[in-house]
Amino acid sequence: MSYAKDLMNEPDSPPDSHPLAGDASQLRMGVFRFARRMRTERSIDSMSDGQFAVLADLYLNGPRTLGELAERERVSPPSMNRTVNCLQDTGYVERSADDNDGRKVVITITDDGRAVVDETTRRRDAWVETVLADITEQERATLTAAAAVLQRLAAQ
Repeated sequence: MSYAKDLMNEPDSPPDSHPLAGDASQLRMGVFRFARRMRTERSIDSMSDGQFAVLADLYLNGPRTLGELAERERVSPPSMNRTVNCLQDTGYVERSADDNDGRKVVITITDDGRAVVDETTRRRDAWVETVLADITEQERATLTAAAAVLQRLAAQ
């Protein structure tokens, strides 16, 4: 069975598993499917998720060095360099020398990059608002509480 197919199929009860394995699997699949569907709501279809993540980080946190971006995204510096090169080639980021250390290069989001983040965020929020309108008030309250827990867990 392929990894992707295996990922989509839920076992009835995994042998010799942790007592929370079933809950963990259900949460993983729910978050995975929801996030994958939400990622389809973007302003630039050709932009990868990794490229958008870098733009969003620069948008939220300001200019960063290549090393800081690589660490934040948990990728190697050469991989991040390729991502930043693509974003620079399309005009979404700029590189400049660090004011304090001329050997360092700082990556900054451009106005075009900000527009991509704004429009993608708008589209994603609109999609989430649409699906939230289709569930009960109690389910929305549960998801709001879960969102705070998920954010805390993601920060670990």
